[in-house]
Amino acid sequence: MAAPHPDRAVQIVPVAGKRELTRFLKVPHTVYAKRREWRAPLMLERRMHLSEKQNPAFEHLTWQAWIAVRDGRDIGRITAQIDALRTADETEPTGFFGMFECIDDADAAAALMATAEAWLAERGMHTIQGPFNLTINDECGLLVDGFETPPMAMMPHGRDYYAGLVEQSGYHTAVDMLAFWLDLPFTRPRAMQRLLSRYAGRIRIRPIERKHYDRELDTLRDIFNDAWANNWGFVPFTQAEFRDLGHTLKLLIADDLVQIAEVDGHPAAFIVGLPNINEAARDLGGRLGPIGIGKLLWRLKVRFPKTVRVPLMGVRQAYQGGPLGAALAFGVIDAMETAFCRHGASGSELSWILADNHGMRDIIEALGGHAYKTYRMYEKTLT
Repeated sequence: MAAPHPDRAVQIVPVAGKRELTRFLKVPHTVYAKRREWRAPLMLERRMHLSEKQNPAFEHLTWQAWIAVRDGRDIGRITAQIDALRTADETEPTGFFGMFECIDDADAAAALMATAEAWLAERGMHTIQGPFNLTINDECGLLVDGFETPPMAMMPHGRDYYAGLVEQSGYHTAVDMLAFWLDLPFTRPRAMQRLLSRYAGRIRIRPIERKHYDRELDTLRDIFNDAWANNWGFVPFTQAEFRDLGHTLKLLIADDLVQIAEVDGHPAAFIVGLPNINEAARDLGGRLGPIGIGKLLWRLKVRFPKTVRVPLMGVRQAYQGGPLGAALAFGVIDAMETAFCRHGASGSELSWILADNHGMRDIIEALGGHAYKTYRMYEKTLT
């Protein structure tokens, strides 16, 4: 970790308009300038994500962003946010930091963290957690293991010194989350085959029905919010958020990359597969002109990437912990593997999985998957 620079002051600049927002979005290009594994996010998508008019998450989020500047150069950034859906029932109000990026500069990182903490404390928050970019249903977690491979679609990256910078400001681990790698096709273990055969008469797995798309999205959201309700840091998807996500993905993925499992005719589990946008956009530098849009759509929908990701999956709580729940999980994963292979994919990431979710870890490992990246959520008490 770099030493402090007491003779060169760090200035913290709030993001207050389009000019500062553009600077904020460009900070990662400085931090990762020489990192070959980094993939530049699409600037248009990032602008939409941070637009209070276009991102429905801002219906329940209050936020502020800042840039760290030294010698006239933007060297770091951070956000602080309060999520009304998370704090409503908490006795210890919790705020969040996110979108943290910084060069290896202890003073800059400390100034950024202190600024976010002060903003939250002034608004009555007792605890700070993060990073969330901007909610737990977006990119979240600080990468602490697995720096050598590129980030997958809708997953954050990081530098190997970030954990030290954050911990130096007094943060400790709240929870670890894992990304698993699974080669395609995989070999179906006997336990999987037995379970699927056992419940073949009760379980039906089908792709999403595009002609009833909004109704299908509401079904997926209902399963997800039920399945994940007891997980660490859970915040439910609102209808507006899930429909916004669903209609974005509708432009990018085929119907067979969303699979729904029914038990006795009732929706009980689902899985979503995503072609790796970062692979498709690797040479675009985050820019989407007319040619770039054409390249991206052709690579996603015609050529199709060799790598894919499972960003969403859920089994209703009523079935979790029993053999029928395991059969549902195996069943949707099996259907998704078939779809991925049909499109020509050869490797998949399943992320993220809580480190203590041993049931899901056992299922993935039974298929030959292994944890290859670790993301850490941090927290700190505000005084």
